[in-house]
Amino acid sequence: MDTSLAYLRESLSNHLNRSTGQEVYKKLQTNHYKNEEEFVRDLAEEEVAFLNKILRDEIRYAEEEQDQKRVMELNEVYELLI
Repeated sequence: MDTSLAYLRESLSNHLNRSTGQEVYKKLQTNHYKNEEEFVRDLAEEEVAFLNKILRDEIRYAEEEQDQKRVMELNEVYELLI
């Protein structure tokens, strides 16, 4: 699995209380995406909106924790969404 997608999957595990979070997490678990572009192209509009919101929060949290690797990897996916 692509490193950025692995970080995304880990972040999504904090948001499984929402059905959209579960759907996106399941996509990451069952599909074998080569890269984040392939993954983003497979998302529905609702899933993109969901990820836009949670990734902003997850990236902000990683910045506060000074985890630059996480910031960089999550930002890879976030940039493709916008």
